[in-house]
Amino acid sequence: MKNDYTSSVIRMLVAAIGFCGLAFAQSNTTFYVATNGNDSNAGTIGAPWKTIQHAANSVQAGATVDVRAGTYNESVNIPVSGNATAGYVTFQGYPGETAIVDGTGLSCCGGSTKALFNITNQSYVIVSSFEIRNYSTSAAASTPAGIFVTGGGSNIQLLNNKVHDIASKAENNGNAFGIAVYGTSSTPISNIVISGNQVYNCKTGNSETVNVDGNVNGFTISNNIVHDDDNIGIDAIGFEGVGPSGSDQARNGTISGNTIYNITSYGNPAYGNQYAADGIYCDGCTNVVIERNLVRTTDLNIEVASEHKNKTSSYVTVRNNLVYNANSCGISIGGYASGVGGSDHITIVGNTLFNNDTKKTGSGEFQIQYHATNNIFENNIVSAGPQGLMVNNFTKSVTNPVTSDYNVFYASTPANATWIWYAKTYATWAKYLSASGQDAHSFYANPLFVNTATPDLHVQASSPAVNSGTNLGVSVVGTKDFAGNPRVQGTNIDIGAYEQ
Repeated sequence: MKNDYTSSVIRMLVAAIGFCGLAFAQSNTTFYVATNGNDSNAGTIGAPWKTIQHAANSVQAGATVDVRAGTYNESVNIPVSGNATAGYVTFQGYPGETAIVDGTGLSCCGGSTKALFNITNQSYVIVSSFEIRNYSTSAAASTPAGIFVTGGGSNIQLLNNKVHDIASKAENNGNAFGIAVYGTSSTPISNIVISGNQVYNCKTGNSETVNVDGNVNGFTISNNIVHDDDNIGIDAIGFEGVGPSGSDQARNGTISGNTIYNITSYGNPAYGNQYAADGIYCDGCTNVVIERNLVRTTDLNIEVASEHKNKTSSYVTVRNNLVYNANSCGISIGGYASGVGGSDHITIVGNTLFNNDTKKTGSGEFQIQYHATNNIFENNIVSAGPQGLMVNNFTKSVTNPVTSDYNVFYASTPANATWIWYAKTYATWAKYLSASGQDAHSFYANPLFVNTATPDLHVQASSPAVNSGTNLGVSVVGTKDFAGNPRVQGTNIDIGAYEQ
């Protein structure tokens, strides 16, 4: 008995040491997947696995999976987390090669949301450098996505992927996502990074191209290129019932350095012939900074509001962005109707708005809708194109919805210069100033852009915008202008997105 007991203990110790050794080894191990591989192989570069799913089922914390060039026709579920000690679990395209995850012919999605990469209740995961494409459905109850992160978790990075042709073909009632993060658990999804991706040619129906929604606390959406999609480009969302009550709000995030263009819902069956798609939308988010983005040729370039009654987007800063050539509106705050929510404590500073509302929808450059309270609009260049409408406060829902000052206003067709304040239209600068009580330190003058045709929206040295802004402090105006130069130089600050 004594010998049997001793032998059993030794066997258990050896097994435990072997398991720990495997886990330790994976913390610095790279495994490989290739189209000519076999899932019974060892996963080495000389004997790679065949499927990304087998790799996901096999690796542990700290491992890297390099996927060689080729097309992988699979929907991948990642059932493994990394951790702070061993490090991330990384799935990436092999450097210098193109690994394609293609959904052509795959069924979608059983009446739920399903992606080509699915991450549920995991942490410390990186998905990087894949082309993710061609996933669609005609079923209204099913929602395809390129990448879908859901549940709870932390430290997830979605980096340098090319996501395209993700589509709902379900006419009026369909939904799809390029990249979606849904915080559905009482444990938030935190420290989520979506950076360096290109997301395009997606038909998302009622939904968004890139979003964070629900119980998401701490996110960075940066340096992505989002274009040629038929609904909202980037969206941070609250109050949709995605997360638990009290935590159902994307919060404490940054949307920065993105380039967004050619986003329109016109022709999307869910919207018909409406110009209703935002480039960047904060729909019920809170404590978010939207900065140094280039947003052009979308329907509403930037919007901060809430679609839910008695709810708001709040404590959002929109700064140092270039916002031009929108189909409908440059920047919009407040709910779109009296029966929805609004905007509270939104600070809009140091932006350049140029030639927005090209479709002459009547929205103008800066639009103030319903239930907008405690907002600031300062240090902005507002240069209207032929439509001429610079400020559009068309409702009487709030007497003073915004404090506006230290701005430069201009209309390229002077005869069309218009301001709407508290639902009344003013055709001269003097009448607008008198009626609104706003913009005491602002100018109506040509901002003298370097080139309006290109456009190059730097201003010339003789521009009235130079050194004419108000320094609200680095925490408000930011540390960098749109180009990455110091935002504050000396005691003065320029109006608009660029600092001289």
